[in-house]
Amino acid sequence: MKSVEIGHGSGGKLTRELIEEVFLKHFNFPELHTLQDATYLPGLSKIAVTTDSYVVRPLFFPGGDIGKLSISGTVNDLTVSGALPRYITVGFIVEEGLPLETLERVVSSMAETARSAGVKIVAGDTKVVEKGKCDGIYINTAGVGEVVRELSPKLVKPGDRVIVTGFVGDHGIAISLAREEFEVETPVESDCAPLNSLLTPLFELPGLRFMRDPTRGGLATVLVELSESSNLGVRVYEPQIPVRESVRFICDMLGYDPLYLANEGKAVVVVSEEDTDRALEILKSHPLGKDAAVIGEVVEEPGVVLITSVGGERRLELLEEDPLPRIC
Repeated sequence: MKSVEIGHGSGGKLTRELIEEVFLKHFNFPELHTLQDATYLPGLSKIAVTTDSYVVRPLFFPGGDIGKLSISGTVNDLTVSGALPRYITVGFIVEEGLPLETLERVVSSMAETARSAGVKIVAGDTKVVEKGKCDGIYINTAGVGEVVRELSPKLVKPGDRVIVTGFVGDHGIAISLAREEFEVETPVESDCAPLNSLLTPLFELPGLRFMRDPTRGGLATVLVELSESSNLGVRVYEPQIPVRESVRFICDMLGYDPLYLANEGKAVVVVSEEDTDRALEILKSHPLGKDAAVIGEVVEEPGVVLITSVGGERRLELLEEDPLPRIC
């Protein structure tokens, strides 16, 4: 690895290499080695912390914008880690010459999303860089939450069921269409949304094991990382994975695989067989989870196997890089 490539930010194999060969090499703190969406802080009772940066292009897209995305993503990273999101800090890197109307539109969207999620923005910072040094706005966030359930791939057991909370691939396709300005008659909106109101009721289930929001790298990447972290396998069934017909059509046209496309308003949930029906009942009672579905189960043999629509088997692996960089 001689230099940083765009693929190093995609969530695939190149990202893994960058994390292991650069960041973990020097940031050798045990709290980082779990590589989860948020870290439980030792010595601080029931506190989880997360951080993220947002460089999505374009700034505004069907279903959302960089502001809504930054708050939703931070809330979701805390929630899938078993925490109730409480506080968020925001840092802005703004390009010289950006219309104040654009900045205010983004900030207003962030405030509205934070209010809807029940979190407070409590600190911030702004830096301005010369024109041409930034695509309008970049945003960094940090989030703090109160841990209610400690969730981990290590808790997953053979026989557990894998649930996805709705249609996959919407965000990736929405960004692709907005970025490339394809003339497609079937519009697709991003699923960008804070998920704490959907997911926190699941904390009551004794059999809740693990949750993750399938952002960069999509559903397939989450399943592969789950398999690697738990040293177990996952068997998923293609006909049971919810994909919109419009998303499937555009994927076929552009050569994308919806299982690897980013989502910003969906979660992967692993729950015991005994609690599966109750988990689905909870999810389907919420507008953001009405299309939730069981897509597979955890098995003994490591690796992720997709049973295709025609009955064949396909092994899912990490991609070298995401086909759509800068989707968040």
